[in-house]
Amino acid sequence: MLSSHWYKSCLSANPSAGRGEFDMTWRSGARVRVAAVGDPHLGADNGDLYREHWEQLGGQADMLLVAGDLTKTGTVAEGQFAAAVFGQLPVPVVAVLGNHDYHSGRCARIIALLRECGVTVLDGQATVLEVRGRRVGIAGTVGFGGGFVGKSASAFGETEMKLFVRRTERQADALKAALRSLDSDARIALTHYAPTSDTLAGEPPEIHPFLGSYQLGEAIDSHAVDLAIHGHAHFGSQHGATLHGTPVRNAATSVIGRAFAVYELPGL
Repeated sequence: MLSSHWYKSCLSANPSAGRGEFDMTWRSGARVRVAAVGDPHLGADNGDLYREHWEQLGGQADMLLVAGDLTKTGTVAEGQFAAAVFGQLPVPVVAVLGNHDYHSGRCARIIALLRECGVTVLDGQATVLEVRGRRVGIAGTVGFGGGFVGKSASAFGETEMKLFVRRTERQADALKAALRSLDSDARIALTHYAPTSDTLAGEPPEIHPFLGSYQLGEAIDSHAVDLAIHGHAHFGSQHGATLHGTPVRNAATSVIGRAFAVYELPGL
């Protein structure tokens, strides 16, 4: 069983915990470096596998974006552990939850734990980070399934099917509203579920409707988004794009094959 000392340690070790404020204007380099990872599924048995790599992020990236599934089964104990790990890193951390984080019905508590340790958790909201005088906006939500153009579910028939599709639509609407709210030099969309089928290549086509939805892609394409990051598709592909050409990256750990991938934002 995980001990609460992991969680308490982040509050004492991270002076910014709970404030969500970071000054990154001192960092060197011309481009904004975005580290990303999805699906670390943290627990006491595997946290150290990633922790030592994430603790070195200060010299390699300007931020870490976590594309959901921070925990294995969404227990409070796992949430405390994830908060302690992500709350002590040398760069700001912005995250969305994933389906694993919802499994035990304690997602609200997990969000609170992460935020108390200084992690910015987006659930249909947006945030802006200052990087060397530039404003990088990040809009995020977990997303949902539903499928892609020509092979998608519709809100017709049984109540259960209508509820499924309406959740997809609400998640897409939340992402669109969050993107619309941003006043920034660059925009990043962060989700757990995929906004394109491109990055699902390698996954069985039969489960594509449960890995993402075209509505997320439409929300991204309705704004000038520079980069979209997601996870969830463990056997998918890293590189893809929305229908209108926004770059999409699948940052699931099993796809990138390491503790994080770094992407550069062009023009910043």
